[in-house]
Amino acid sequence: MTMKISRLKVSGILIKEIKQGNPTHMVSQKTSTIDIGFTHDDFAALLDKYDYHFSPGDIVAGTVFSLEPRGALIDIGAKTAAYIPIQEMSINRVDSPDEVLQSNETREFFILTDENEDGQLTLSIRRIEYMRAWERVRQLQTEDATVRSLVFATNRGGALVRIEGLRGFIPGSHISTRKPKEDLVGEELPLKFLEVDEDRNRLVLSHRRALVERKMNRLEVGEVVIGSVRGIKPYGAFIDIGGVSGLLHISEISHDHIDTPHSVFNVNDEVKVMIIDLDAERGRISLSTKQLEPEPGDMINNRDRVYDKAEEMAAKYREKMRAQQEGASPQPEAEFPEQEDIVSAVED
Repeated sequence: MTMKISRLKVSGILIKEIKQGNPTHMVSQKTSTIDIGFTHDDFAALLDKYDYHFSPGDIVAGTVFSLEPRGALIDIGAKTAAYIPIQEMSINRVDSPDEVLQSNETREFFILTDENEDGQLTLSIRRIEYMRAWERVRQLQTEDATVRSLVFATNRGGALVRIEGLRGFIPGSHISTRKPKEDLVGEELPLKFLEVDEDRNRLVLSHRRALVERKMNRLEVGEVVIGSVRGIKPYGAFIDIGGVSGLLHISEISHDHIDTPHSVFNVNDEVKVMIIDLDAERGRISLSTKQLEPEPGDMINNRDRVYDKAEEMAAKYREKMRAQQEGASPQPEAEFPEQEDIVSAVED
């Protein structure tokens, strides 16, 4: 709907100029009427003289002039009342304009489009909320914050949530639950950020990483834990320890040479391992049985002895690490696969 309103803010200036400026614009003192020498074109020219310049992308103050069934007219000081359609009133779903706006309310609006053929601008509140939401999400990612959100839908690839009003996606490989994805709708999940890309409109999150971080906070380097083998790859075995997966790299299985982890472990084997590194930022847990061997090669030749002596060997390891903390050069780390490889291996 298009509705034109006179610019009351400048009308006093116009009349003053008419009285004081152009001699052809004569005002009768008896009748107080304007001479016909002042034309509609003259009046339009004066309106243009005092007009503000508005451009798409500007953020301006406006006052709600009239609420309509599917939008609202907003006075921003232009020749014609600007219009905001209902779909631009919020980043969230709006069924009625009065859910967001009230008559005579003044607030900020984003100029969405240039003037149409009637000289009317289109405004948006949603775009302002959208920009500020991305700014907030980038801040949360920088802080490595854990956020919580309800799953509102699922698809073949994963689950959908809303963070600060923005639509986010959790890939299936980053959903850590035994429930079918469909049963997650309406459930609130803790989440960590994987990707925040406003230009590509990509907000990707991980439920698995949030759980790993929370459980990792209860673990300690040098601690002996019992787990089960969930997956075996050429570079090592993935061990489930209390719902999170750690990597027992092939170089940390035994002091003796091993051609492949398959020669030592089978899937579902129960194992006793020691935690040698925790990387909460990347969600990585590094494990070792090599450091628990009383004698080199015991993991291959006498595994029961390794498990019986595990706590004793772990205590010696912790003492050794404490003694080496000051002035010791860091040991080279075993090559660790990327996080996505870990997730894939665990699921396999």
